[in-house]
Amino acid sequence: MIEELFENNKRTQRVQHIDTHLLVAGGGMAGVCAAIAAARQGLRVALVQDRPVLGGNASSEVRLWVLGATSHMGNNNRWAREGGLLNELLVENTYRNKEGNPVIFDTVLLDKVLAEKNISLFLNTVVYDIEKKGSRNIASVTAYNPQNETRYVFNAKLFCDATGDGLLAYMAGAQYRQGAEDAEEFGEKFAPNKETYGEKLGHTIFFYIKDAGKPVQYVPPHFALSINEVESSINKIHNPEYFSTKEAGCKYWWIEYGGRLDTIKDTEEVKYRLLSVVYGIWNYIKNSGRFPESRNLTLEWAGTIPGKRESRRFVGYYMLTQQDIIEQRMQPDAVAFGGWSLDLHPADGVFSKEKKACTQWHAKGIYPIPYRCYITPHLDNLFLAGRIISATHVAFASTRVMATCAAGGEAVGTAAAYCIHHNCTPDELMDEQHMAKLQTLLTRNGVYLPQTDVQIANNVLQTATIKASSTLVLDQLSPSGEWKTLVHSAAQMLPISKDAMPNISLWLRASQETSLKVELRISSKPFNHTPDQTLETVELPLHAGEQEVTLAFKCHIPSDCYAFVCFIKNQHVALQACNSIVSGVIATFNKCLPAVSNWGKQEPPAHIGVERFEFWCPERREKAYNIAMKITPGLRCFAPENLLAPPYRPVNKPNAWVAALHDKQPTLTFTWENERQIKGIKLFTDVDYDHPMETVQWGHADNRMPQCVDGIEIIASPNTHVTITNNYQAMIDVAFEGKGITTNHLEIRLSNASPNAAVALMGIQFI
Repeated sequence: MIEELFENNKRTQRVQHIDTHLLVAGGGMAGVCAAIAAARQGLRVALVQDRPVLGGNASSEVRLWVLGATSHMGNNNRWAREGGLLNELLVENTYRNKEGNPVIFDTVLLDKVLAEKNISLFLNTVVYDIEKKGSRNIASVTAYNPQNETRYVFNAKLFCDATGDGLLAYMAGAQYRQGAEDAEEFGEKFAPNKETYGEKLGHTIFFYIKDAGKPVQYVPPHFALSINEVESSINKIHNPEYFSTKEAGCKYWWIEYGGRLDTIKDTEEVKYRLLSVVYGIWNYIKNSGRFPESRNLTLEWAGTIPGKRESRRFVGYYMLTQQDIIEQRMQPDAVAFGGWSLDLHPADGVFSKEKKACTQWHAKGIYPIPYRCYITPHLDNLFLAGRIISATHVAFASTRVMATCAAGGEAVGTAAAYCIHHNCTPDELMDEQHMAKLQTLLTRNGVYLPQTDVQIANNVLQTATIKASSTLVLDQLSPSGEWKTLVHSAAQMLPISKDAMPNISLWLRASQETSLKVELRISSKPFNHTPDQTLETVELPLHAGEQEVTLAFKCHIPSDCYAFVCFIKNQHVALQACNSIVSGVIATFNKCLPAVSNWGKQEPPAHIGVERFEFWCPERREKAYNIAMKITPGLRCFAPENLLAPPYRPVNKPNAWVAALHDKQPTLTFTWENERQIKGIKLFTDVDYDHPMETVQWGHADNRMPQCVDGIEIIASPNTHVTITNNYQAMIDVAFEGKGITTNHLEIRLSNASPNAAVALMGIQFI
């Protein structure tokens, strides 16, 4: 028994002092990636999260899917899924949780954080105060956990603000902005009308439903909007066609409110208003009589905290603008990238008089984000991460999404580790030599930095003679026997080397005498995948029935790039499909995906500074396919030399070694004139960077990507034989015991159980 006698004075609660290298405030996707990145590079990290779970808006408390540059496969950003740590988390979640259960995603994040011995995790711990050392440095952060009645004082050398609202930066006095800039300030033509459209995005609360297998009544709470209120407001509540009983996890992102209020101070008021809308909508579905199919449905879950989109943005050394995104401006200090649309929402949300719940305009490809956006000139030891980084309101409309935030989080965590190890401050990393080393460090860990030529010096790899048991020469995409009618225009993307375009032969079936228009297109920027330049047009006369035709293009390809062989829609014509999966080879289709404002083409008003172009997007598996064809001469762009340098994903070519389609257990052999010491090996596999891997609600056909190498054997000497089975991740790290091995001969044997996928490897590093 424990008994304490009455005391005249108040009792004091426990105070614990924590000394650490890096304090990360905020356990959303940005904070989690920042903490793991720093911890894996040797820093002691304290990760402080005010909620009982990690993930922020991606957690089971809010249940928004993590997404970024891939945009539900609804834009032209091919192979654009974010790399590095976020990719690891998404691949892991897809493997464990392809159905998209948000509770399981909670455990994926928690599992990854708890696995890092250098991270001390503090859940349910609310930051409420800081102390400064001089005017430009944070000395300590104070937080409180009501669960264990403990006040924590975190003393750190560096701090990362990933709180979403920028609480650390705010308390420390950094300059910030809220709301929209005037169009004239940065020349942003898409800047909203502040009076009619509003200056800020609001909050959203989701809900889930399930079939109870028997009739279920619903009695709404008194605060819910009545059926009559919903009926009378139906022209105000956007997308009434979205009222659906088909989605168990309802994708009602447009249940939005609060953009006219203070999205920090008024967040509780916003929450209660949103709850009235959520329960009012469910009451309307259950009791209006318009949805008889809802008879057996019950409300399984509704969020209790809103997902917040926008509040403070802090002023950094550089402020990202609309032009940086639309023009895809090169950034010498790129440390992350984005690719979500410029996605603004009317401030009045569900009660807006605007015709659309959002206004989305896409760029033609992904854009780099500079390191200068992640640090502030006003504080010397603070990093910014997540949606608070230095961007205008218009640019923020793209950078705010969670996958982009997470990519920046890894950059910040890696930068913090670099600062500690090299005894420099965050602003000193802007030096050209420091920045090159930081970019190399990120790239080594699987991060892709667009338009950045990262050189990774690896003498062991560069001096090796590499032989492969086979190398693919792509001279045919074999027909599967399935015919695909050209209901939509279709294009086969092919990696073509500079010079003459090869001849293309394919099988067609016409239901009547007709002609088929074929266009050969490329992108105006070789690192993009928007087919906006037509090099040649051919009209193919077709007779009724099956026939083989050959396209002998006369034009020359100006540089190594992807060429689009485009077959313009004709419902009287069908093409043969191919079910073979080859890294860096994909078919795309000119069709609509309304979920991301893709209507087949983007036709913006002339005055908003956004480009017109068509969307050509792949199908999701299991519907995905290539177009069967013969290619003469065959494409020779899959050699093992592709393994020598980044990027470890397709860009203007596959950037992969691919074995012949028949070689299901190929071998790579590395030999050296003299013995080499090797401490370890890192392999980069193909985990289909085109697939978005949304974390919840959407679901996926596969739990592992079919083109990913699943079996690896490494043989270097009689005593070195490493076997890895059931791999599904992008990066495979093999560390040899002790000081490593010394050898002049090493073999890597690979396998892939997927019957239709060619075995491929995107890169290799010897350590």
